[in-house]
Amino acid sequence: MMRRQIKTPAIAAALAAAGLGTAVFITACGTSGQTPGIAASASATAGTRASAQDSYSYYRSMMGRYFGGSMMGGGARSWMMSPAGYRWMTGLNGVPGWMRGGHFPAVMMGSGMMGTGTSADPGKFMGRLWAGAPGPRVTPAQAAGVGNQIPPGAHINRAARVIIFTTRSVHLAAVASPAGGADETFRIAGMVNPKITVPAAAQVSIQVINADPDTAHGLVITSGPGRFPWMPMMTSRPAFTGAALWFLGNPTAAGMHTGTLTFTAATPGIYHYLCPVPGHAQKGMTGLFTVSNTS
Repeated sequence: MMRRQIKTPAIAAALAAAGLGTAVFITACGTSGQTPGIAASASATAGTRASAQDSYSYYRSMMGRYFGGSMMGGGARSWMMSPAGYRWMTGLNGVPGWMRGGHFPAVMMGSGMMGTGTSADPGKFMGRLWAGAPGPRVTPAQAAGVGNQIPPGAHINRAARVIIFTTRSVHLAAVASPAGGADETFRIAGMVNPKITVPAAAQVSIQVINADPDTAHGLVITSGPGRFPWMPMMTSRPAFTGAALWFLGNPTAAGMHTGTLTFTAATPGIYHYLCPVPGHAQKGMTGLFTVSNTS
């Protein structure tokens, strides 16, 4: 069978035709037309963004290891190798298809991609699949430090597990499934799933680090109810533009994947932050996020 290699200009053209833009990145898959900044270190400073070409090239290379690298033949195999399949899996212009009721094609189920014990757990599958993705990483020591660090301008009540910001510039970090902590929780300022309050119109950035050795995790601010179904993104959407980082792959010897979501907390109200990977919010990987109308 003849195989085609798509060179960089063709990749860019394919991405543009699919509406994927030119600042796409893989490691931190974010939302709706707005590419979040991605942290280059534990200090959450903005890092270099992987180009659209690098991101889509990684995707095709990864999928090609299982599908033979060919876009020929039609059907699910060809579709998954295409920009449309890339968008479905990563959620470039919306919620990833597999987070809103979509099923991975049968050709993937029988290709060896799922690995042992992952077929019923999309988080484990996606974590494994994206473990080698390009993008910024931190060391375990950096992740531990950031997860216990008190954010600038924050008022902390550890007994009540509360963080209150009164400034309109909010920077914090959330470590998913931290070492030494409960599985499928966030550690923020040394607390498990704390309640967070920010003032209306605050510019918020949240660095997310996936410390889980075998499962993908992400973080979304949503206006959904406090009790979440298995697939919370079936009924909920990000509360603010840019307020989602869909998932990060598993750590490797190169470090833990990290990314940052950045948004304006424009409308006062009671929201929730949660991991959008199916099953995680239902198991308790969520917390209260309040936007106050008083500073």
